[in-house]
Amino acid sequence: MGGSRRRDLDGTGRPKTSGSRREAAGAGRGGEQEREPVSRPLAMGGAMREATEQLAGLLGTRPESVSAVKRTEEGWQADVEVLEISRVPDTTSVMASYRVRLDEEGRLTEYERRRRYARGQIDRK
Repeated sequence: MGGSRRRDLDGTGRPKTSGSRREAAGAGRGGEQEREPVSRPLAMGGAMREATEQLAGLLGTRPESVSAVKRTEEGWQADVEVLEISRVPDTTSVMASYRVRLDEEGRLTEYERRRRYARGQIDRK
């Protein structure tokens, strides 16, 4: 049964890489060969995770949900909902919607608070 190799796959079915989305290889010591960094495109699920994790790090609070995600020419844009002020009853808590932009590799490039609203508020047009 020789010749069969096990490959670890990430959540997208691609082979796992160590540490980051970039693989570095190039002419190293001992005759090892290095390659140019290879960048994999960030999938939508990865963009959602990166947006919430990085925004949480900046705000110091965990986002509650992602209400929109879309690909842009520069990378990704997501609208992330965050609890800003907890109140009783919960429907009166103050929420905020943040627009987050990520580059192609999932690094946060900018964010802004777009609106604040009561949790129980329903948008009407």
